[in-house]
Amino acid sequence: MIDGVTVPRFLYGTAWKADETMRLTALALGQGFRGIDTANQRKHYHEAGVGRGIGEAVKSGLVARDDLFLQTKFTFRHGQDHRLPYDPKAPIADQVAQSFARSLDHLGTDVIDSYVLHGPTRRTGLGPDDWAAWRAMEAIHGKGRARLLGISNVTLEQLRSLCSEARVRPRFVQNRCYAARGWDLPIRRFCAVNKLVYQGFSLLTANRKVTSHRDVVRVAERHGRTVNQIVFRFALDVGILPLTGTTDAKHMREDLDIFDFRLEPKERTTIETLLAP
Repeated sequence: MIDGVTVPRFLYGTAWKADETMRLTALALGQGFRGIDTANQRKHYHEAGVGRGIGEAVKSGLVARDDLFLQTKFTFRHGQDHRLPYDPKAPIADQVAQSFARSLDHLGTDVIDSYVLHGPTRRTGLGPDDWAAWRAMEAIHGKGRARLLGISNVTLEQLRSLCSEARVRPRFVQNRCYAARGWDLPIRRFCAVNKLVYQGFSLLTANRKVTSHRDVVRVAERHGRTVNQIVFRFALDVGILPLTGTTDAKHMREDLDIFDFRLEPKERTTIETLLAP
C-alpha cells in the first residue's frame, strides 16, 4: 500500500505486443495479474488495446476496475513515432494534458493509479522540458486524476535532482535492470533510503547470461523451480517490483507462483554478484 493505493507485487508489461495487446492483456488478467503497465507511446505500446483487454475482463466479470493497478506513461516526442497522442507544437504542459486525456480514454477509466514520465529528454541532468512535464504531472496528481507519480529510464543523478526539487516526489522508479551493471544497485539503494519503489523490467531478456548460468540452474533445481521463477524471486527478495511481458499463459502462471518461497542469503548473493562489474 502506497499513499492509500494498493500496489501488486508483480506487474504485467504490455510493450511490444502490437495487435496482440488486447488478447494478451485479457489473458494476463485471467491468469491472475492485477497490475498492468503500459504507455501512451504507439511506437512500442498499444494502449488502446490494453484498455480493450481490460474492458473485456471487466465485462466478463473476471475483475472490477477497483481490483486493478493501472500504470501508464507520458512519452516525449523523441520517443514517439508519427502516431502522436498530442499536438507536437503545443507547450509541453499541454502535451502532457492531451496525452493523459487520451490515456484515460484508451484505458476506460477516470483515474490512473501511477503516471510515469517515460524518461528525461537528455542523458544527463534535467532540462526545462523535463521540469515542464513534471509540473504538469504534479497538476494532474493534485486534481486526483493520477494517484501516484513515477519516472523511468533515469540515472541516479537525475533522480536525486527530481526528488530534491519536485513538489510531488516520484513514488516509482522504473528502469531496465542489468545484472552486468549490478542490477542497478546505486539507484535501488537510493530508492530504499527514500521510500521509493524500484520497478525492474527486462529482468530476463537483459540477462541471458544469468538465466543460462549453471549456478542459477542449480539454485532452480534445489527449489524445484524454473530459472525464470528464481530470477523473479531474487528480484522480490532484493526489493525490486518485477515486470514480466511473457506471452505464454503457462509462464504467466509460473511467474505469479513465486510468493511461497524465498532464496537463501547465499543464493541471493550468488545471483546479485554473478556478473557484477
